[in-house]
Amino acid sequence: MGVEVRDPSLKRYICLTPVWLPHTGGRHEHRRFGKSQVPIVERLMNKLMRPGRNGGKKHLAYNIVKTAFDLIFYRTGENPIQVLVRAIENAAPREETTRIMYGGITYRVSVDVAPQRRVDLALKFITEGARLCAFNNPKPIEECLADEIIWAARGDPQSYAIRQKEEIERIALSSR
Repeated sequence: MGVEVRDPSLKRYICLTPVWLPHTGGRHEHRRFGKSQVPIVERLMNKLMRPGRNGGKKHLAYNIVKTAFDLIFYRTGENPIQVLVRAIENAAPREETTRIMYGGITYRVSVDVAPQRRVDLALKFITEGARLCAFNNPKPIEECLADEIIWAARGDPQSYAIRQKEEIERIALSSR
């Protein structure tokens, strides 16, 4: 397969098990950390099914991801799953803020982000960026998703996911 995860903290939470069809049917749902056993491509597809009209249409999400991976391969010449893993590693924030209350006064405190949440946030930012790019635009979501993944894999600030990560880390730095 040849796909490697460089970030040691994310290694256990990015599942690269090869499957014929990325559709587990929610078998992971009742196990603790079960979603870390779901293939990363399926998790990307599940995140694409978010908004109201596309909710539950997994075949549509499958076709979007498949076309986007074809575009990624044609543009970069690399394995699209490797590019997706790089994008997740680059778009995952390392630090964020949480609210602490002391006697009615709220403080924002900087905290480290758990690896599972880092993967969740990276996938959320990538799909959200693709959705915003394609909304009210003649450019199809497949191209937007491919662009977003490629830009995030390169660490390009043009990527919505990278901008969101830097914004979260900037706020966390100021609240230390």
